[in-house]
Amino acid sequence: MGASQLATAVGISRQTVYAIEAGTYVPNTAVSLRLARILETTVEEIFQLEPEERASAETAEAVVLGDPESLPPGHPLRLCSVNGHLVAVVSELGAWGLPPSDEVLLAPIHRGKRMANAKVKILGNSWNNPARILIAGCDPSASTLANSMPRQDCELIIAYENSSSALELLHRGLVHVAGTHLEERVGGKNSLIAKMFPRNSVAVVSYAIWQEGLVVAKSNPKKISGIADLARKNVRIANREPGAGCRVLLDELLKEHGILAAQVKGYEQVVLGQLPASRLVQSGAVDCCINIQATARALGLAFIPLTQKPYWLVARRTQLDLPPFQMLIETLSRASFRLEVEACIGYDMRTAGDRLT
Repeated sequence: MGASQLATAVGISRQTVYAIEAGTYVPNTAVSLRLARILETTVEEIFQLEPEERASAETAEAVVLGDPESLPPGHPLRLCSVNGHLVAVVSELGAWGLPPSDEVLLAPIHRGKRMANAKVKILGNSWNNPARILIAGCDPSASTLANSMPRQDCELIIAYENSSSALELLHRGLVHVAGTHLEERVGGKNSLIAKMFPRNSVAVVSYAIWQEGLVVAKSNPKKISGIADLARKNVRIANREPGAGCRVLLDELLKEHGILAAQVKGYEQVVLGQLPASRLVQSGAVDCCINIQATARALGLAFIPLTQKPYWLVARRTQLDLPPFQMLIETLSRASFRLEVEACIGYDMRTAGDRLT
């Protein structure tokens, strides 16, 4: 029976059949049962459990997204195989407990022609999951997306990076998916995506439309109402790093209002990440920041809308037909997921999962 014939009979793609045959994808229960029925055999005859290997800790070299020299030895990391590279992501420490980890940092190594920049100790084999996808972006709701997908079909590992860094990592082949809110329309000749990737080499999928604006304290004691107030001497901001979508928006608005960066108190105070910037407002360390409405909502802060932007997911077209990517897009399109994000995060999810290119 040919792969196309089998795929049609079972209700899956031909690429999924190839992935199952190659052992790089483990189908769910429903697909396994349909395969057994079409092939007139049992699931046990098609699939067998591998002998359980004794847990071991092996040393390897990996690319750490971030600066490994700033991390202490033993710091927990998540691990993913991307285009033949071992890529490690710094685990976010939880409020009450330690995060899950696939490896721990041993020591940074000197950068050179090799891609790897750190030695790590790998803990077991759970990281070597063909359904594991590494996604880079700044969206705080990425964890909601990860929790909405069954692990056997698609396991998301999240690297929190700004939009420019996420696209650069995709360009270098170090992540599977990049999230960006730097651009407002698809296909622009001067767009960053068009400049970084050959024509028709990547696909763009809609994730959400969100509000961007000024996050201020709940009672807004400084009576901030717009960009012009950032030039006041009694207003201090928290700024994002160059390349971040919110930093780009701030610079555009300052130029539009004829305000110099030197006039803005706190402009040089760079904060990595959307939630960390809004937390500075919450703590009273600064008076405001340019951010997305979701962070104000999560921290109980006030929000002054300035614009709305689309947030897109970008991936190599050659990978879109693989089962984990199909599950990712299917989850984005699911009504229950859209409803959860709209209710809890406040995004406009009407176009989630739509293929734009």
